[in-house]
Amino acid sequence: MTIASAQLHIDVEEGERWRRTVSVTVPADVVQQERDVVVKKLASRVRLPGFRKGKVPTSVVERQYGQELQKETLDRVIGEAYRTAIAEKALQPISQGEVQNVDYKPEADLTFQVSFDVRPEIAVAHLGGFKVTRPRVQIAPAQVDLVIDRLRDQNSLWRPIEDGGKAQEGELVTVRITPLDAEGKPEGEPQGYQMVVGDGDAIPDVESAIMKLAPGSGGDFTIRFPMDSPDANKRGTEQKVHIDLVDRRLKELPALDDEFAKTLGDFESVDALRARAQSDMEAEANAEADASVNTQLIDLVVDANPFEVPISMVERYVQSLLGDTSKADPDAVAQARDQIRPEAERGVKRILVIDHVADAKELHATPEELEARLAEIAAMSKTTPAKARASLQKANRLEALEREITERKVMEFLRGQSDIQAEN
Repeated sequence: MTIASAQLHIDVEEGERWRRTVSVTVPADVVQQERDVVVKKLASRVRLPGFRKGKVPTSVVERQYGQELQKETLDRVIGEAYRTAIAEKALQPISQGEVQNVDYKPEADLTFQVSFDVRPEIAVAHLGGFKVTRPRVQIAPAQVDLVIDRLRDQNSLWRPIEDGGKAQEGELVTVRITPLDAEGKPEGEPQGYQMVVGDGDAIPDVESAIMKLAPGSGGDFTIRFPMDSPDANKRGTEQKVHIDLVDRRLKELPALDDEFAKTLGDFESVDALRARAQSDMEAEANAEADASVNTQLIDLVVDANPFEVPISMVERYVQSLLGDTSKADPDAVAQARDQIRPEAERGVKRILVIDHVADAKELHATPEELEARLAEIAAMSKTTPAKARASLQKANRLEALEREITERKVMEFLRGQSDIQAEN
């Protein structure tokens, strides 16, 4: 059905935080016309005893399905009248419309209200003149040493220990643990485990018991589960177990030499490896420094141009931060919502400011810029731009890539409007 705006009486009430309530009156004859259509459609397909399909009188259909007809009629009329009303008033809802105060009696006008949020129309006048400090980027040799040490640790080997001694902290051990009943008899099959002693992979009493054993030996122990055990039913309880120590292994780091460097990639020497690590760390630190400048700038713009944001946008942002909460404790979720809502509201303001600047200064990503970025991604992935585009489209990431380009252009513009100083 189509309802012309001239057939309706439409009022718009402005609420807080960009809330709008549209009140609509639909003439009785318009409602009746749609009800007639609904009745005829139902009569054409309904089957009732004593009537052939499609030959059921509308009066019979009305008596038999009056309540269902009323609901379907109102749903259709309200939906169409709502769409006509927001188009007539040039409103752009950003939240689901909440239908309320529906009032209708046969042969009378239909009235209803729909409340929703609209996109804020913000005025951002103060975009520059700020002073922002860029964090200093300096990678110390000790930081590079830590990266090299981590690479050595990741490429280490665990060598068997044959001295016959007891297990020590830092060793990788293989054990078999069998639960025992109150009389010390096995309550199941032994379960094998591997763990690094002292790393917290096992509860303290188990680690303590393991360090009393040498490979090939075993013993019975009573262990107590700590009060922070993941299994709430075991917290503070005791369990008898039998533990057998199968073997001990000690971590052996590779020598820090040119041969080690060559195993990690296209490096001819340790010096080349260190140089790459230094370069990568500087690039990461520079990216973090740039991100800090961007955050400072956009926050200064937000603070200099105060405005209210729709509650629905904040709630969607909160939900995006929380993720799936369907299985979480409702009280904990409510508490988390309250805690992150202020930052969520600020996040929404940042988004709206960026969108406003992009619109006002015509800084949205162009097709050419998008293609250039796709070519970069394709080169890094060793594929074609067409395949890169298809992959992003399939993952619903193409729009995010466009926004990334737009945000970069906006931040470049804002940087040009303020004084960016290096940290002393």
